[in-house]
Amino acid sequence: METEFESNPLIDRLPEHLKQFIKPQDYEDYTPINQAVWRYVMRKNVDYLSKVAHNSYLDGLKKTGLEVDNIPNMYGMNRILKEIGWAAVAVDGFIPPNAFMEFQAYNVLVIASDIRQLEHIEYTPAPDIIHEGAGHAPIIANPEYAEYLRRFGEIGCKAISSSRDYEMYEAIRLLSILKEAEGTPQSEIDAIEKKVEDLQNNMGELSEMALIRNLHWWTVEYGLIGDVDNPKIYGAGLLSSIGESAWCMTDNVKKSHYDINAAYQSFDITKPQPQLFVTPDFAHLSSVLEEFANKMALRTGGLSGVQKLIQSNALGTIELSTGLEISGVFTNVIEENGKPVYVQTTGKTALSYREKELVGHSTSYHAEGFGSPIGKLKGINLAIEDMSPRDLQAYAIYEGERVTLEFEGDITVSGKIITGTRNLQGKIIIISFADCTVTHNDTVLFQPEWGIFDMAVGKKVISAFSGPADVKSFDMITHVPSSTTIKAKTNPEKEELESLYLNIRNIREGKTAFMTIEKTFETLKENHPKDWLLSVEIAEILDKENETELFQKVIIHLEKVKHNRPEVAHLISGGLELILEHENVE
Repeated sequence: METEFESNPLIDRLPEHLKQFIKPQDYEDYTPINQAVWRYVMRKNVDYLSKVAHNSYLDGLKKTGLEVDNIPNMYGMNRILKEIGWAAVAVDGFIPPNAFMEFQAYNVLVIASDIRQLEHIEYTPAPDIIHEGAGHAPIIANPEYAEYLRRFGEIGCKAISSSRDYEMYEAIRLLSILKEAEGTPQSEIDAIEKKVEDLQNNMGELSEMALIRNLHWWTVEYGLIGDVDNPKIYGAGLLSSIGESAWCMTDNVKKSHYDINAAYQSFDITKPQPQLFVTPDFAHLSSVLEEFANKMALRTGGLSGVQKLIQSNALGTIELSTGLEISGVFTNVIEENGKPVYVQTTGKTALSYREKELVGHSTSYHAEGFGSPIGKLKGINLAIEDMSPRDLQAYAIYEGERVTLEFEGDITVSGKIITGTRNLQGKIIIISFADCTVTHNDTVLFQPEWGIFDMAVGKKVISAFSGPADVKSFDMITHVPSSTTIKAKTNPEKEELESLYLNIRNIREGKTAFMTIEKTFETLKENHPKDWLLSVEIAEILDKENETELFQKVIIHLEKVKHNRPEVAHLISGGLELILEHENVE
């Protein structure tokens, strides 16, 4: 049976390689305990965060359709998000960083639709609907912050990764799944934690993606705003953690002014953060992002940009000064005096201009790879791209002519010119040769029997970035995660507890109950003595109904649970404080 999907124009225009990550939000899968967990966290957060969060938070809750009492139905959220120019999609846990950021570039919020277990109500390393729905969604109602998020995605998805980055992504994904799953042996968690730690300690020189992920972490996830001595919270990780949102406001956490150096501050996703960064305002976030982007190969190009792509061993693109874009897996570069003079891809390659594949230059045509000289001709100060028709004729760069072109860096191209391809400004961007030989000193780079040689024209590499220039050029529907989220187990005892939670939920909502509150409480106390959250919910209803005698019995039971389970004592106290505050307000 297909799940109803409340779409949104922003989702409809997503490229197919992003749509592969979207999964239906099966709302019926949320159990009464899941709903109670959402409600507890939201009641605590709204109460506490109204005092310490950026003022966009409470406004954003209303604008994004988030309710305190119910886990959001994302298809309903989409109807509301559409009004502020955003959309939301459900995914399965962590998705690759490039894809996550690319969604942001399309103004689409990625939400892991699973929800943390009651045992991890304060914090989970796994992305869940509390973190992403109640954390990210409210702040995007602020237009200035929303534009920062979109722009971050646009720049971040072009960041070049290293092969280690993907290893780290897979390890963190598995760790988050195992930590959140019920009954995972501690030895398994210890082993994957050690792997994550080993990877963190042996990443070598940080890639662009690693650096920009640090910036994302210290702003979008764990950012503070305002004055260093009295900051407010805006980061989603803090807005969704009832434990860390309070902890971060204490002197135990060092607060520093946010600047580009945050890119070099690593983080541990499994532990509370020992330091945080404070931005004076959202505009400052954007200026630091631009400062970082100015250092990326996306804007600097050059030899280092090509080398980063080679080291990534992944699909990437270089753009030449003519606007010609070469997309493929780069495997070699010949350099001279710190400049690339020849670049080479291996395997499927496509040529594009302004992010649109050029006719006749698809991956099926360049299936074995692509190579081309870059730079100026030796002894000629005028680059080919800057030559007028008369100049081109003078140098025999003309259809039907046999020519030998000697480039700086000792690259020689010798063959018969068939045709040229020009860009919209009339500059030649490709020259195609028949019977062509390309050499670097004594090394043959291309020989006539290989067919037509298409030479890219460009005096320099002005940009290098992750991914293809035209996403339609490559089959990118390839994502197969190494691990999938583990659903909570069930048994007769758990099923009975869920039914008790459902009964109390029905009573609170004025629906038909199948058991009285008193009978529900007695069954809970008898059969599920360790549970604490349902007793807090029962106390809340009894307090409103002035059922003093039973209320006192519930309080005595909760004190006993606090004694037997000191690790949840503060959670019980926190829930009861909300009830008492409600009394005081009235």
